[in-house]
Amino acid sequence: MKKELLIMALACTCLHAMADKVEKLTSPNGKIVANITIGQDLSYSVSYDGETVLKDCELSLQVGNELLGKNAKLSNTKRSKINEEIRPVVPLKYAVVPNNANVLSLNFKGYSVEFRAYDNGVAYRFVLNKKGTIDIVSESINYNLPTAFDAHISKTRNFNTSYEQPYTHISTADYKADDEITYLPVLLGSPKGTKVLISESDVRDYPHTFLKSNGQNGFTALHPKSPETWEPRGDRGWTITKERDCIARTNGQRSLPWRFAVIGDDATIVANQMEVVLAGKSELDDTSWIKPGQVNWDWWNHWTVWDVDFETGINNNTYKYIIDTASKFGIEYVLLDEGWNKRVEDPFTTADDIDVKELVEYGAKKNVGIILWLSWLTVEQHTDLIKYYAEMGVKGLKIDFMDHSDQWMVNYYERIAKECAKNHLLVDFHGSFKPAGLEQRYPNLISYEGVRGMEQGGGCKPENSIWLPFMRNAVGPMDFTPGSMQSAQPEDNHGTGSLPMGGGTRAYQLALYVCFESGLQMLADSPTRYLRETECTEFIASVPTTWDDTRILAAKAGEYYVVAKRKGNKWYIGAINSDKAQDITISLDFLSKQGKLTNFRDGKNAHRIAVDYKKETQSVDASTKLNLHLVRNGGWAGVIE
Repeated sequence: MKKELLIMALACTCLHAMADKVEKLTSPNGKIVANITIGQDLSYSVSYDGETVLKDCELSLQVGNELLGKNAKLSNTKRSKINEEIRPVVPLKYAVVPNNANVLSLNFKGYSVEFRAYDNGVAYRFVLNKKGTIDIVSESINYNLPTAFDAHISKTRNFNTSYEQPYTHISTADYKADDEITYLPVLLGSPKGTKVLISESDVRDYPHTFLKSNGQNGFTALHPKSPETWEPRGDRGWTITKERDCIARTNGQRSLPWRFAVIGDDATIVANQMEVVLAGKSELDDTSWIKPGQVNWDWWNHWTVWDVDFETGINNNTYKYIIDTASKFGIEYVLLDEGWNKRVEDPFTTADDIDVKELVEYGAKKNVGIILWLSWLTVEQHTDLIKYYAEMGVKGLKIDFMDHSDQWMVNYYERIAKECAKNHLLVDFHGSFKPAGLEQRYPNLISYEGVRGMEQGGGCKPENSIWLPFMRNAVGPMDFTPGSMQSAQPEDNHGTGSLPMGGGTRAYQLALYVCFESGLQMLADSPTRYLRETECTEFIASVPTTWDDTRILAAKAGEYYVVAKRKGNKWYIGAINSDKAQDITISLDFLSKQGKLTNFRDGKNAHRIAVDYKKETQSVDASTKLNLHLVRNGGWAGVIE
């Protein structure tokens, strides 16, 4: 009997093995190999330079009563190549982004699954061919690891989040199935040091993805359900009163979001443009009016201006002074944050001492545009404000407090970005999820928050911010709001609302403008401080917000980041580190000719007194090597021209 059972088991195993079909997809350079298995389950494994980094990752999709990807009968396969160049309207790293991939489409009845292999990662998505409107009940996304990896995640209790949690660093062996969930992106590190960055792109009419531990060195996906009805809560919140029994009710003829994994060393992660190449093309015919730039911001410094002969606060005199300061340094915009309108829910009645039209006209004479803060709920309830303020001459809106990532809210972002584009308004979303492609389709969506930025005061520490180039900024623009002139080491960061402090040294704060990427880059401190610190402010104001080329000079996630970026014939270099001093040698071999370097470095006492810095100049060329000494929470910033 035992012999018969053994024979039957072997027969079943053989039949199963015979039923499984494996398709191999290799990156153009051959370093990344994806093996896709089609059988009882649809799954894939990925190796990088011979090292398995993802193993037996199952994927499926529940559409109504149909489970796609299980016991799937393959109709045919199609292989192709992508070899093109993408020119982003708002180029945060490169003016020209190569899009080179090998493509495998697995075609089944009523749907297909498309895989792409790039030299720096892999991606896949479902493409549906169903009739009418469908309910997507769930999407099974799994990331299984061959052994314990280091995981860098952002824990959150539930789907209601502004994506501003500090990073948690944990082994996947210690991340348990009943622990808090995490939003994307997630960064993983293998025992051999290979990095894997997980996120998504081209998210349309669909919720954003969250992950939780599967309890076995891996992750499985969660999605918020699609809201059916909701009601306002206060002047910026909402309560979902009824949810559908699905994550998306949508058109059956469509592609779903790309699930991607960037794979390589630390520099590969930082330099990647996967979110860009998978996002889709711009839907705007005319983008000439979209002007990235810098903006003087009022809220962080609480409208604090001194050495003037008027009472400062939320009034036109203060904003005219801020506009004058912006004009002096060539800053493109001034933001009126919360407080300019008398009631948050009423976008047409301004505070007693505010006249937006007068400020728009005053700013126009100084070549400074005005951007207005609004809660998302106010915009939703008064969409006519978009045309009203655009006709007045306002240049953009900062829209805040969405704090949700479900299908309804994803569609809200797109509706508002589209309506603002029709009226030539920029959009900066705060209280927001991470970028996932919309800003490429509507490039007037100039930036997102979704980051633990400097507005968190003492809760924004360089030891957390050093991860941002490798995680948050690695998937798109990030409104971190740098620029503190009252720099402080973390133990001394006790700033008040009117006299705030920013973590890290002065050289660190300057370097953030080179290291961090946003089409709309804030100057968060008081105009008075910027006027008193002229040489630092002039450097900040000179740093572009868009770039022609980027070179990663040194990078180690969690420890240091050094980058060179070119705009025209100028190269800017920024270096930042964490809470340990670093000595880093970099080469300037990317220079084509001799130039003059002006740089700001940490002063001798910056490890204690963070405002201490030194400015230097020297001649440099391609043979020059620079020795950078960064104190704890320090930085280095320079420009070569």
